[in-house]
Amino acid sequence: MFFLPSIHHHAAFREGAREMVPLATGIGAWGLMTGVAMVKSGMSVVEALAMTFLVYAGSSQLASIPLIVAGAPAWVILATGFCVNLRFVVFSLHLRPYLMHMPRWRRLAHGYLTADMTYAMFTSRFPQPGQTVAERAEQESYLAGNYFATWTSWMLPSVAGIALANLIPTSWGLGFAGVLCLIGILCSLANTPLSLLSALIAGTAAVAAYALPLKLNIVIAIAAAVLASFWLEKRAPAAWRQTA
Repeated sequence: MFFLPSIHHHAAFREGAREMVPLATGIGAWGLMTGVAMVKSGMSVVEALAMTFLVYAGSSQLASIPLIVAGAPAWVILATGFCVNLRFVVFSLHLRPYLMHMPRWRRLAHGYLTADMTYAMFTSRFPQPGQTVAERAEQESYLAGNYFATWTSWMLPSVAGIALANLIPTSWGLGFAGVLCLIGILCSLANTPLSLLSALIAGTAAVAAYALPLKLNIVIAIAAAVLASFWLEKRAPAAWRQTA
């Protein structure tokens, strides 16, 4: 998508990429750690590369790796990946008015390439969908530039981690760098009382269900937060949905 001339020649493409650069270090550390983790878990280089390019979802990849190593049933692995990525259903619904004027293949490409921070930065930059051709072109170019920086800063370190997995010692603390990156994403997205409550519910459920095998506490936490959010969405005061 970001190689279409009408997109990457637009000034908004460079703006979107430039604004994502400060976060590239954290995303890169997370990608490098994920690449290392896949190979060290016993996956072949081909399998790790396939997961990197086809799945393109760090949290889902990391949640699935211990399940694959433990020999968990396929349905558990798929259900975990599905639950971890449920947030993208919400992202897609929110982005729908911005993208519905495009052909289906372009909507699918944008959906695949849009990540957490891309969504957060794009919706912050453009609170409302564009109404004119010029506004829509600016928004699409900014989105593409934003996720170009995200995709690059994820893929290159992830591939490097796969290639150099046996040379990178665990003492580098890449896992902690990845955690810090996710905390940054969480802080950016949890900007309303309702989203903060959802994060609190997820954290509480994850701790309460920690003793479950196969990391199922993650699935429980996500399900609890999603169900609670859907229930509160129609019942909570309007102020709970407003940015603090």
